[in-house]
Amino acid sequence: MPRFNTTKTTKVTFTVLSVCMAALLATACGSNKDAASTTTPATSTAPAATAAATATPAPTVDKVIKDSMGHDVKVPANPKAVIASYLEDPLLALGVKPVVQWSVKGSTVQDYLQTQLAGVPTIGYDLPVESVLKATPDFMIVGNESAVEKGLYDQYSKVVPTFVLGSEVTADFRKTLLKMGEILNKSDAANAALKKYDQKVTETKAKLAATVGDKKVAILWLTNKAFYVVNGKVASGAVAYGDLGLKLPNILAVLPDATANWTPISLEKLAQLDADYIFLVNSDKGQAGNLEDPLWKNVPAVKSGKVFEMDTKSSWLYNGVIAGERVMDDIVKVIK
Repeated sequence: MPRFNTTKTTKVTFTVLSVCMAALLATACGSNKDAASTTTPATSTAPAATAAATATPAPTVDKVIKDSMGHDVKVPANPKAVIASYLEDPLLALGVKPVVQWSVKGSTVQDYLQTQLAGVPTIGYDLPVESVLKATPDFMIVGNESAVEKGLYDQYSKVVPTFVLGSEVTADFRKTLLKMGEILNKSDAANAALKKYDQKVTETKAKLAATVGDKKVAILWLTNKAFYVVNGKVASGAVAYGDLGLKLPNILAVLPDATANWTPISLEKLAQLDADYIFLVNSDKGQAGNLEDPLWKNVPAVKSGKVFEMDTKSSWLYNGVIAGERVMDDIVKVIK
């Protein structure tokens, strides 16, 4: 789910988080099917061709991989019931449909993935042990070390083989996808997904070149009447600034807390914002609040009508190749 500046986070209610959460982040169930058999023509090479066609592939076996916490985890060769809470984006990109999906209170989910996750029941974001047990998984991937503190790892590992990716990996959606591909014997699928993503980056850059050029872009989230700005290394920030090379506006390039995924920013600071475009995820839509404040209305991009509101059900708050592709589609759609 989105990571906040800790001082400000305490002021954000659990209800709001349940509506807007994003800690970034991971298609139909992807099982590889054997190619249909064909009849070999009656030629002098037929025996060799027939032998090749009927050869038994080498069996895939369980393997042991060390996770970020030093656990030697026995990974099933072909897990059939995987839990990867808040890592559904990379999991789906690999062609794997989980047995449960991340949620808050069972109602807030990653909306942009719901077509691919149709019919998948929810599990609490904090992965209650009893809920994990009920899901009967044969393998579980956990994002950060903090999710298995206070003895939780031992409890999980008694129920299911549990692999912790670690915050160093999850901070980068590419590393996350590649590591999960390695773990699940789907490295080819991971590389193919990244190749497709990078091709889309190239195409999107070309589409934006003439319109955007050196203009500056800000990405903001309004929730509970407070503004947050995205870290340039995660979620839509990683896409806009990292992949597409769009330029950061003045005050967003020198934020005091660069480690938070979303950092609070005051209206007084925003009044100095020199962004040419603002992308706003407005979780307070329909409520009276900061968008009526004179300070907001005097922001140059607001005055020039260059504020684009993104649906709260969009992928802008999340990490992963699927999320990133959707963000690029949104940018191209509104910047003309």
